[in-house]
Amino acid sequence: MNLKNKTVLVTGSSRGIGKAIALAFGHAGCNVVLNASKSIAQLEETKAILEKEHIPVLALLADVSDYETCRELFAEIEKEFGSVDILVNNAGISHIGLFTDMTPAQWQRILSVNLESALNCTHLAVPAMVHKKDGIILNISSMWGEVGASCEAVYSASKGAINAFTKAMAKELGPSNIRVNAISCGVIDTEMNACFSEEERQALAEEIPLMRFGKPEEVGDLAVFLASQRANFLTGKIITLDGGMI
Repeated sequence: MNLKNKTVLVTGSSRGIGKAIALAFGHAGCNVVLNASKSIAQLEETKAILEKEHIPVLALLADVSDYETCRELFAEIEKEFGSVDILVNNAGISHIGLFTDMTPAQWQRILSVNLESALNCTHLAVPAMVHKKDGIILNISSMWGEVGASCEAVYSASKGAINAFTKAMAKELGPSNIRVNAISCGVIDTEMNACFSEEERQALAEEIPLMRFGKPEEVGDLAVFLASQRANFLTGKIITLDGGMI
């Protein structure tokens, strides 16, 4: 898919969807930059998988919701691989509960991790992409950003903002040959859904026309496709990967 030797940064890539995306890009020939804010052990485990397959990898612990920390992250990447060719804004957290039971600190943290991290990384990645007249930005969103979810109001709002940001940046960066798209994930089988009992999982699966949860690897495959030349005329799109649920 002509991604060989491209450098990809995947935020929040120590586990789950981010890990699967990072592995998929590594298998496509990219230099991979892994990132996590806290889970150093899982970050090292993912790094070891890529190293075992002789894929160039850099693992960096950094809270990308903080702009200055993000700037330091990009400086480390520059030293190791040069500029970022493909940015995957995946870092995210969720919260389940009534909005009126949330505190301002809780919703500010969700907005910071889910939205501001994407703004920070995009702001720092774009100048080099514009200079080269080439680049890919992929934002990992959620179907709840399209239709809203009860008891996940702020999470839904953060993902709705990501969708609008995706469309706006695609228009802004298109003249520089930079494509911007989002993958709007449905129910994917990750640790984020580990809070459900087996009975709840079964009931949820029955609401999905394909009768199952999505696999992280399916998100990874779609991400690689969207970054490849096969998707060269595709930008500004929110692509829903949800098994037909919405």
